[in-house]
Amino acid sequence: MNRLEREAGEKGMRRRRFRRGVFMLPSMFTVGNIFCGYFAILATMKGQYDYAAQAIGIAIVLDMLDGRIARLTNTATDFGVQLDSLADVISFGIAPSILVYVWGFSVLTHPVAHRLGWIAAFTFSICGAMRLARFNVQAGRFKHFVGLPIPAAGGAIAAIVHFFGAPINNKAGATVMMAAVFLLSFLMVSTIRYSSMKYLTFGKKSRLVILLFALLLALIYSYSGPTLLAVAVLYSLSGITVRLYNLVRRKGPGERLQLSESLERH
Repeated sequence: MNRLEREAGEKGMRRRRFRRGVFMLPSMFTVGNIFCGYFAILATMKGQYDYAAQAIGIAIVLDMLDGRIARLTNTATDFGVQLDSLADVISFGIAPSILVYVWGFSVLTHPVAHRLGWIAAFTFSICGAMRLARFNVQAGRFKHFVGLPIPAAGGAIAAIVHFFGAPINNKAGATVMMAAVFLLSFLMVSTIRYSSMKYLTFGKKSRLVILLFALLLALIYSYSGPTLLAVAVLYSLSGITVRLYNLVRRKGPGERLQLSESLERH
């Protein structure tokens, strides 16, 4: 083997190693997502609720990055999609349900209320798993989310815990939290549409978008609790708001038509 052939073989080997590393990059972010979910469960068991909430928040960032990087590097695979869904079940299904059960429902000592607490937490987990299963089936078909994405639902619970800090110590607060968990569970399996950041593009208003994003980061850095809670609540309610608006807009012309027909008859 001459020198040119040897150099060509070494270049080909380096190229294969580089491509292998690029293919592994999105999965490394997914592994980080799984680690954050596992850490959140351990932190909840130790009573470190804010650490658990922060870990879920970091998992959301990693979940956004792994898909984005896979699309940018053209390394999206079926294996990566399935691994990402399994990671989401842990980080945004199991971890938030355990966190809200320990943090929010421990005060419920009555047998019936205590049973409703763990039913709410389990409902959140199973609805999150069903939401992911539906997403895997519908992946790539829509430019929007059908039902509240499980990272947003898990992030909403984490934002609430991060905002209030101390565990709920009264039954009224636990009841409100239980209703919120049931609502988030329903939104995940509903057919309400939510906007997706996946297809966000920067056009003529790119400077404004960048400015708003920078402002959001500054607010999160300075006032993380209120800002993250506001973002979670606004996004969770955005789908309901748009659905109600569309129903009212569709109903309007029909009512006007009925009114005109009634006037013609009279």
